[in-house]
Amino acid sequence: MNPMLGLSLLLAGLLAVMGLPQYNHSPNIHASMSQAHAGKGRRAAQELAKRNTDFGFKLFKTLASRNPSKNIFFSPLSISMAFSMLCLGAQDSTLSEIKQGFNFKELPDRDVHEGFHYLIQRLQKGSQDIKLDLGNMLFLDERLQPQEKFLTDVEKVYNAETIPTDFHNLEVTQKEINDYVSQKTHGKINNLVQNIDSGTVMLLINYLFFQVRWLHEFDPKLTQEEDFMLDDNKYVKVPMMFRGGLYKVGHDDKLSCTILEMPYHGNMTAVFILPDEDNLLNVEEALMANVMDRWKKIISKSVVDVYMPRFSITGTYNLKKVLSHMGITKIFEEHGELTGISPHRSLKVGEAFHKAKLKIDEKGTEGAAASGAQTLPMETPLEVKFNKTFLMMIDDDLTASTLFLGKIANPGGK
Repeated sequence: MNPMLGLSLLLAGLLAVMGLPQYNHSPNIHASMSQAHAGKGRRAAQELAKRNTDFGFKLFKTLASRNPSKNIFFSPLSISMAFSMLCLGAQDSTLSEIKQGFNFKELPDRDVHEGFHYLIQRLQKGSQDIKLDLGNMLFLDERLQPQEKFLTDVEKVYNAETIPTDFHNLEVTQKEINDYVSQKTHGKINNLVQNIDSGTVMLLINYLFFQVRWLHEFDPKLTQEEDFMLDDNKYVKVPMMFRGGLYKVGHDDKLSCTILEMPYHGNMTAVFILPDEDNLLNVEEALMANVMDRWKKIISKSVVDVYMPRFSITGTYNLKKVLSHMGITKIFEEHGELTGISPHRSLKVGEAFHKAKLKIDEKGTEGAAASGAQTLPMETPLEVKFNKTFLMMIDDDLTASTLFLGKIANPGGK
């Protein structure tokens, strides 16, 4: 009987509204696509983005129900992409369960992978004002003897780097992997791998590194310490930023919440949702992609006085536990069908962790010149003050993809 060997899955997401380092993209990221192929990939990506948003909301609700008063921050795109890669090697009921849990079920396998391939190509950005780097890495032990087709597909479709690794010396291997991830995320994701189970023969890492400037920056001189109300009606002091400007804003009378869009450079948008008093749970339970579509119709440009806390938070999640609550279990069990990865070994996903960081501050980049002043209509500003628990999303407008999803319950918390 073949021994049971482990496959580890580690995911890192970082949104930092801060300084922007200069670096070069790997040339294979810019592989050209034919116009016809690109059109098909775009349609697949649009459908995939909508389904991924609903998966993100489903995962958000699971996390919120387990920790109702805690900060939440994760990348649904990063998590979905990693498990989609595993679909290249999953079979039978394990494959069906993954597709069901991640909302891929009604999509042909080819459309899922072409959609993610298109997203990887289009989301790679590099300019003075925005850096977005999306990558996948496979650390493989020589004992695994993986299928050539699996290796070819993950490299061709997901631009995954395959890195030969000796998992016999776990301490040395852990340091090498953490150093590699730290390098890829420019020192922002450190010590992602805390422990490697003995018997591990493959470790899959997905990372999403995102640094961007506000299109209209806050003035640090206007930041003042103010109270932020926690869920237990206690208060913490936070540095509260202020900016008056022209933003898309609206109030959903049905769900009793305010929606505010704040643009970044590079077709990126932060969407903030501020529930009315004692209405947080109702808003959380209602989150779905079609609700987002309705909000797009509600909001319109108005002069707004925005009060936003300056904060930095980190979300770390054991996906094995969380996804099991969502009905995704077979891939973590000894009878999971992953023979498409290696026919000679019994494989299961022994570890699956996701780590995401978020930093929001005034300027969006250290030492950057402030953006030019806006000409505002002569109207009374609408005040939107984020001084209690609020929700947020970071969206890529061109692909309609939700890159990050979160809840800020305590800006001073972890």
